[in-house]
Order: sequence, then structure tokens, then C-alpha cells
Amino acid sequence: MISVFGFLALAMIVLVRVPHSVQEVIATADLRPALPTPVNARSEYIADGRRVGVDVLQLDDGSLIEMAPWDGKSRYSIIVGGLDRRPDQTDEPVRTDSLMLVSIDPSRKALGVLSIPRDLWVRIPEQEDHDRINRAYFLGEGRATGYGPRLLQQTVSWNLGMRIHNYVLIDFQAVIDIVDHLGGIEITIDYTIDDERFPDMNYGYDPFYLPAGTHILDGWDTLRFARTRHGNNDVRRAERQQMALYAIRDRALSLNVLELIGQAPALLATLGEHVQTGLDLEQIVQLALLVKDIEFEDINMRVMDFDYLEEYITEEYQQQVLIPRVERLPILLTQTFGEDYAR
Repeated sequence: MISVFGFLALAMIVLVRVPHSVQEVIATADLRPALPTPVNARSEYIADGRRVGVDVLQLDDGSLIEMAPWDGKSRYSIIVGGLDRRPDQTDEPVRTDSLMLVSIDPSRKALGVLSIPRDLWVRIPEQEDHDRINRAYFLGEGRATGYGPRLLQQTVSWNLGMRIHNYVLIDFQAVIDIVDHLGGIEITIDYTIDDERFPDMNYGYDPFYLPAGTHILDGWDTLRFARTRHGNNDVRRAERQQMALYAIRDRALSLNVLELIGQAPALLATLGEHVQTGLDLEQIVQLALLVKDIEFEDINMRVMDFDYLEEYITEEYQQQVLIPRVERLPILLTQTFGEDYAR
């Protein structure tokens, strides 16, 4: 179920390329599909005996989508980004507030998730100077509407040496709606969060206080839990985002999985402009059915932390950024995705 809700909520997130064979920048297809037709997932039988909402999804136009696990043989990697977009910014380029690289290996039935800090100093294709990775989508959209996802995929591929097949981008409201749709999530932390200057949705502040312990968070508090960075750094924040992902997966799996998958088309249509993805509805269903059966011990979630990063102040504009310890990146990628991560 992490494919339908987890992929959408991941987010809830290199100075030079990884030193193995030179990687080409992967050109991608047009990444602007229309939203799927809302589905009416009734438990009814069709002529051949298959059940609507169980064996197939039936769209309002009468077409059917098989509810069968994805039968692909090779790794499938998706970059998932949370857009730093407020209600009045629907028509302008924005930065990615968080980034995660998700890679599924169907041959091993394994899932790897790597949180990438937004201040990572990288080479962005078609740009001479290095820049923060969270500006790749922003710069792409500035060049042409709809080009942001492609440039983000190419940037991650260029700097990490992995083929990125697709993308999911969500904004703040999508995170809120998804968690509320699930009925909230349970989080346990061993430290207190006290952020008096957490930004609200209208350029003001909404203080966020969460004491150590176990809490049930609604959508807004989940967003604040995942985004706050007061008193620590992006690495600690990435850890909280992965905690939220685990909680989303646990909550989704505690519910009726097939019913949730049946609700996915209608949910995606409701979210509207709050979600951008190159995945079509059939791919989402297939990946969801594959990923829901991956064992907990085969889900590997890691953060690109200070074992692999160094703090750096740029000469121009005195920006505080993070550069990779290049010689160690292959270790991190192998630990997260497996020895064949570059295939």
C-alpha cells in the first residue's frame, strides 16, 4: 500500500558523479499525464466472473484495470519530492522541500528508500554552476512548464549514477489530505520538538510543540512533524520523514488494503493539482500490489547523513550547503538498494 499512499506521502522528501562507469543523463518521456477517471469500486461481478474492486478496477467510462501485481523483472526507481508550495503559489515554480529516492527490486522483493538532503550541492544538467538539489525542479519549471520533473530526474540520475524511471511530487495539502484520509498516524519519539517559528500556510507562524512519547497525528501535525527543522538539521528532519512513512505504511496495512487500492483513483482525482506524477493509474495499482507484500525486513530506509556529507560554505553568496564524501557514496547506495543499484 505504500505505492498508493506511501509514494504520495514520501515526503512527506554531489559534487561529482559516483565514481563508476560514466552515466548518461536519461532522457524521459512527456511526464504530464491527465488525471485518471474517478473509479466506482463496487464489489460487483462482470461478465467473465471477475469482481469489480477486487479483481479489476472499473472506470466510469467502462474500461478495466487488472488488479495484478506488477510483473516487471528489473529495478524500478522513482524520485519522490515534497513541493514547498502554498495555496497562492499554484501557478509559479517552487523548490522541493524534501526528496526521497525509492527503488523497487522485484527480483529480490526488496524496497530501498534514501532520503536526500535538500541542501545537497550538485551539478544540474544544462547549468554551468553547481546548485542545491532542491532547485532542480524550480529551474526546470522556469525553463518550460512541465520540464521540472524531467530535470529533477536527470539531476538525481546524473549525480548518483542511477536510472530514475519516474517521479511523484506532492505539495503540503496533499500530505494533509492523505493522512487525514487514513484517519491519522501513530508516532513515537524520544525527544521533545519545540518549534515556535514553524511556518504556516500564509507566511506567518504556527508554533509546533510535541513532547517525547507516543502521539496520534492528524494531517496538519504530520506535515509539521515531517517539516520542522528548528533546533536541528536536514538529516534529523529526514529521519522524522521516514518515521512518518513507516507510520503511514503501518496505518494503511491495518486497514482493508484492497478497499484502499480501490479508492486510489478517486483520491488522486480529488487531490487534483496537489499531486504530479508520471505514473499512470495501472502502474500505481501494480506497484501497490507488489510492494504491499514486501516483508518488513526487506524494506531498507536510509538517510544520506554526515557519514556521507560535509558542511561547506560557498565562496559566492556564502551559502551553507552539503557536499558528498564521494568515495563513500557507493557504500551508501549499495547498502540502501543492493549491489546492482546502477543497473
